[in-house]
Amino acid sequence: MPVSAVTLHPATVHFPIAFLTLGSIAGLLYLTRWPRAELLTLTWWPLRLGWIGVGAAVLTGLLAQSRLPPQAPYSAQLNWHIGTGLALLVLYAVPIYRAWVYGNRRRAADPADLLQVAQARRWVGVLLALGLVLVLVTGWLGGQLVYTWGVNTPVAIPES
Repeated sequence: MPVSAVTLHPATVHFPIAFLTLGSIAGLLYLTRWPRAELLTLTWWPLRLGWIGVGAAVLTGLLAQSRLPPQAPYSAQLNWHIGTGLALLVLYAVPIYRAWVYGNRRRAADPADLLQVAQARRWVGVLLALGLVLVLVTGWLGGQLVYTWGVNTPVAIPES
Protein backbone atom coordinates (compact mmCIF):
# COMPACT_ATOMS: atom_id res chain seq x y z
CA MET A 1 0.00 0.00 0.00
CA PRO A 2 1.48 3.38 -0.93
CA VAL A 3 2.05 5.89 1.84
CA SER A 4 -0.46 8.74 1.70
CA ALA A 5 -1.98 11.33 4.00
CA VAL A 6 -4.79 8.85 4.68
CA THR A 7 -2.29 6.39 6.17
CA LEU A 8 -0.02 9.02 7.72
CA HIS A 9 -2.65 10.83 9.77
CA PRO A 10 -3.44 7.88 12.07
CA ALA A 11 0.28 7.32 12.54
CA THR A 12 0.90 10.94 13.59
CA VAL A 13 -1.85 11.52 16.15
CA HIS A 14 -0.79 9.29 19.04
CA PHE A 15 2.48 10.97 19.98
CA PRO A 16 0.96 14.47 20.28
CA ILE A 17 -1.84 13.06 22.42
CA ALA A 18 0.68 11.40 24.75
CA PHE A 19 3.16 14.29 24.86
CA LEU A 20 0.59 17.05 25.36
CA THR A 21 -1.21 15.03 28.04
CA LEU A 22 2.06 14.32 29.87
CA GLY A 23 3.26 17.92 29.64
CA SER A 24 -0.07 19.37 30.75
CA ILE A 25 -0.44 17.03 33.71
CA ALA A 26 3.18 17.60 34.79
CA GLY A 27 2.72 21.38 34.56
CA LEU A 28 -0.54 21.30 36.49
CA LEU A 29 1.03 19.09 39.17
CA TYR A 30 3.93 21.53 39.46
CA LEU A 31 1.56 24.49 39.77
CA THR A 32 -0.91 22.94 42.20
CA ARG A 33 0.68 20.25 44.34
CA TRP A 34 4.27 19.25 43.77
CA PRO A 35 6.78 21.98 42.75
CA ARG A 36 9.72 19.74 41.89
CA ALA A 37 12.38 20.52 39.28
CA GLU A 38 11.75 17.20 37.49
CA LEU A 39 8.22 18.34 36.67
CA LEU A 40 9.58 21.41 34.89
CA THR A 41 11.43 19.13 32.47
CA LEU A 42 8.38 16.88 32.17
CA THR A 43 6.31 19.94 31.29
CA TRP A 44 8.27 21.80 28.64
CA TRP A 45 9.96 19.06 26.60
CA PRO A 46 6.81 17.00 26.05
CA LEU A 47 4.82 20.17 25.28
CA ARG A 48 7.35 21.19 22.63
CA LEU A 49 7.45 17.72 21.07
CA GLY A 50 3.67 17.44 21.28
CA TRP A 51 3.21 20.81 19.59
CA ILE A 52 5.46 19.75 16.71
CA GLY A 53 3.50 16.50 16.53
CA VAL A 54 0.19 18.38 16.42
CA GLY A 55 1.54 20.33 13.46
CA ALA A 56 2.28 17.08 11.64
CA ALA A 57 -1.10 15.61 12.60
CA VAL A 58 -2.96 18.72 11.43
CA LEU A 59 -1.07 18.76 8.13
CA THR A 60 -1.66 15.08 7.38
CA GLY A 61 -5.25 15.36 8.59
CA LEU A 62 -6.00 18.27 6.29
CA LEU A 63 -4.45 16.38 3.37
CA ALA A 64 -6.47 13.25 4.19
CA GLN A 65 -9.65 15.31 4.59
CA SER A 66 -9.25 16.78 1.13
CA ARG A 67 -10.11 13.36 -0.35
CA LEU A 68 -13.43 13.09 1.49
CA PRO A 69 -16.83 14.00 0.02
CA PRO A 70 -17.79 17.57 1.03
CA GLN A 71 -21.43 16.76 1.83
CA ALA A 72 -20.81 13.62 3.89
CA PRO A 73 -23.12 13.02 6.87
CA TYR A 74 -20.17 13.34 9.24
CA SER A 75 -18.94 16.69 7.84
CA ALA A 76 -20.07 18.69 10.90
CA GLN A 77 -18.16 16.39 13.23
CA LEU A 78 -15.17 16.48 10.89
CA ASN A 79 -15.20 20.29 10.95
CA TRP A 80 -15.21 20.27 14.76
CA HIS A 81 -12.31 17.80 14.72
CA ILE A 82 -10.35 20.06 12.36
CA GLY A 83 -11.20 23.15 14.41
CA THR A 84 -10.11 21.60 17.70
CA GLY A 85 -6.87 20.37 16.09
CA LEU A 86 -6.08 23.86 14.88
CA ALA A 87 -7.05 25.27 18.29
CA LEU A 88 -4.50 22.91 19.89
CA LEU A 89 -1.78 24.44 17.73
CA VAL A 90 -2.71 27.96 18.81
CA LEU A 91 -3.43 27.22 22.46
CA TYR A 92 -0.18 25.37 23.18
CA ALA A 93 1.89 27.82 21.12
CA VAL A 94 1.16 30.56 23.68
CA PRO A 95 2.78 29.04 26.81
CA ILE A 96 5.59 27.43 24.79
CA TYR A 97 6.46 30.73 23.14
CA ARG A 98 6.13 32.73 26.37
CA ALA A 99 8.38 30.26 28.21
CA TRP A 100 10.95 30.60 25.45
CA VAL A 101 10.78 34.42 25.56
CA TYR A 102 10.97 34.39 29.37
CA GLY A 103 13.99 32.09 29.29
CA ASN A 104 15.80 34.39 26.85
CA ARG A 105 14.96 37.64 28.69
CA ARG A 106 15.21 36.74 32.34
CA ARG A 107 17.85 38.27 34.58
CA ALA A 108 19.93 36.50 37.19
CA ALA A 109 17.57 37.56 40.01
CA ASP A 110 14.45 36.23 38.21
CA PRO A 111 13.00 32.76 38.78
CA ALA A 112 14.51 30.09 36.53
CA ASP A 113 11.24 29.05 34.81
CA LEU A 114 7.99 30.63 33.66
CA LEU A 115 6.03 28.27 35.95
CA GLN A 116 7.80 29.90 38.89
CA VAL A 117 6.70 33.45 37.98
CA ALA A 118 3.80 34.47 40.21
CA GLN A 119 2.05 36.54 37.53
CA ALA A 120 2.19 33.70 34.98
CA ARG A 121 1.15 30.76 37.15
CA ARG A 122 -2.60 31.31 36.80
CA TRP A 123 -2.81 31.90 33.05
CA VAL A 124 -0.36 29.09 32.27
CA GLY A 125 -2.38 26.75 34.49
CA VAL A 126 -5.61 27.74 32.77
CA LEU A 127 -4.08 27.17 29.32
CA LEU A 128 -2.68 23.78 30.34
CA ALA A 129 -6.06 22.69 31.74
CA LEU A 130 -7.91 23.94 28.65
CA GLY A 131 -5.33 22.25 26.44
CA LEU A 132 -5.79 18.96 28.24
CA VAL A 133 -9.56 19.15 27.74
CA LEU A 134 -9.05 20.09 24.09
CA VAL A 135 -6.72 17.11 23.55
CA LEU A 136 -9.41 14.81 24.95
CA VAL A 137 -12.18 16.38 22.85
CA THR A 138 -10.10 16.28 19.66
CA GLY A 139 -9.17 12.65 20.22
CA TRP A 140 -12.76 11.71 21.00
CA LEU A 141 -14.00 13.41 17.82
CA GLY A 142 -11.33 11.61 15.78
CA GLY A 143 -12.30 8.32 17.35
CA GLN A 144 -15.94 8.94 16.51
CA LEU A 145 -15.04 9.67 12.90
CA VAL A 146 -13.10 6.41 12.61
CA TYR A 147 -15.15 4.01 14.70
CA THR A 148 -18.65 5.36 14.12
CA TRP A 149 -18.39 6.67 10.56
CA GLY A 150 -15.46 4.62 9.23
CA VAL A 151 -13.75 7.72 7.85
CA ASN A 152 -10.49 6.92 6.02
CA THR A 153 -10.53 3.28 7.05
CA PRO A 154 -9.61 0.57 4.57
CA VAL A 155 -12.57 -1.21 3.06
CA ALA A 156 -12.37 -4.99 3.11
CA ILE A 157 -12.45 -6.43 -0.40
CA PRO A 158 -14.50 -9.62 -0.47
CA GLU A 159 -12.72 -12.67 -1.79
CA SER A 160 -14.06 -14.09 -5.05
